[in-house]
Amino acid sequence: MSSQHSSSPSHGATSHTGFMKALKCRECGREYPLTATHVCEFDFGPLEVAYDYDRIKRTLSREVICQRPQNMWRYRELLPVAGEPTVGRQVGYTPLVKADRLARRLGIRELYVKNDAVNYPTLSFKDRVVSVALSRSVELGFKTVACASTGNLANSVAANAASAGLECFVFIPHDLEQGKVINSLVYGANVIGIKGHYDEVNRLCAEIAGKYGWAFVNVNMRPYYAEGSKSMGFEIQEQLGWTIPEHTVVCMASGSLLTKIHKSYQEFSKLGLVEPTKWKIHGAQATGCSPITTAQKAGLDFFKPVKPNTIAKSLAIGTPADGFYALKVMKETGGYGDDVTDDEIREGIQLLAECEGIFAETAGGVTVGVAKKLIASGKIPKDSSAVLCITGNGLKTIEAMAGHVGETHDIRPNLREFEALLNQDKTQLLQA
Repeated sequence: MSSQHSSSPSHGATSHTGFMKALKCRECGREYPLTATHVCEFDFGPLEVAYDYDRIKRTLSREVICQRPQNMWRYRELLPVAGEPTVGRQVGYTPLVKADRLARRLGIRELYVKNDAVNYPTLSFKDRVVSVALSRSVELGFKTVACASTGNLANSVAANAASAGLECFVFIPHDLEQGKVINSLVYGANVIGIKGHYDEVNRLCAEIAGKYGWAFVNVNMRPYYAEGSKSMGFEIQEQLGWTIPEHTVVCMASGSLLTKIHKSYQEFSKLGLVEPTKWKIHGAQATGCSPITTAQKAGLDFFKPVKPNTIAKSLAIGTPADGFYALKVMKETGGYGDDVTDDEIREGIQLLAECEGIFAETAGGVTVGVAKKLIASGKIPKDSSAVLCITGNGLKTIEAMAGHVGETHDIRPNLREFEALLNQDKTQLLQA
């Protein structure tokens, strides 16, 4: 394990900045150079990437996009890298599944599932944000990359850093699901388990980023990293025949994914790639960690931090960095927030698996469970169309479903025993 400072680059912006103009404060609008920085010096507002949309409009069209390989980089003018991406070139373009059986179970006219449970290489939407953050980190001269994570991000940073030959440190709560721990260790990353919850991990990482000068994808590289989430929204619009869905349900940890899907709809509208229309974006959380949805339901534009207690560990962020902006998006679009208990999360996972053959992790159970509530309450009308964003694979969180999905029927290799079992099952069905 290395602890040298030699991996710190000059932090200067590259001479070529692609279609990026600057980093811009989301509060006061002040602009900053395109370096590894994430907070405004004047009001401590978060920075985000500003683009030259006039230049992009002259370059990017439906025809141009359709001629490119089917990965997230087909929208590269709207992603914050200066040149060609160097990390995660095969990420994205995951299936948009028309979920007719699930639609009938939830009682809605039309339903789609955006399935990032099969994203490359680590089976979660985090591969999108990491490929952007690491490609930009390489452009800025970094040799060591790192992150604070509830699991999926750690997996993706470890895998993509390995493929790019970068040294990697990932910091996680020490009690994460084994699947996610092993899925970071296997790539040779330095995995640091912190005896505390995610917000404590994140605070430590901010200190380490300041002292060691590494590229922390969700600290000093956050403005670039967060933009990668837009690619999920770009794909949804293209896969729906260049239209924006009426309703989109997105699970929330920091709240960033929800805000960036909204931004993707705005950008495609601005560039004339889709017809401008009204859309609603709804947020989903676990009841055991629901600072954003609790605030939304109370009609507040601010949230109160909470201490997480939920099986949806990937969403267990008690002080969500983009919580304020997620609340703003839901309010602006007329969307709603809701949350579900651990039992409802498991029901959501099973419902998606039984209806569509998609095994989602706990975050996906949150999305399905909240969609079910919003449809039942009429907040998403039964005669409308909706997209559910599934962000990670169920093989990563099998502990959550252990003991809740029935048991195997064990018999000897004997036809008589099998037929006895078959008859027994039929009898039980008739009795039920």
